[in-house]
Amino acid sequence: MNRTRIIHRFAGAMILVSVLLTYFVNPAWVFLAAFVGLNLLQASFTRWCLLDDILRKMGIPGECDDRTAAGKS
Repeated sequence: MNRTRIIHRFAGAMILVSVLLTYFVNPAWVFLAAFVGLNLLQASFTRWCLLDDILRKMGIPGECDDRTAAGKS
């Protein structure tokens, strides 16, 4: 699994959790979904994502890293 897939899964999970918390706990949890959406939007323009940096430092390969490793094998 690469960083891109992890980031997409994490963002999707956070939005779903936010929707559930908004419905069952408090309507203010909708701001979590808004924050995740804004982060995704800014990442599309700036090509920078904090979670990507964290995962890279943890040694999880990126999409390009996977292709490079597959070509060398």
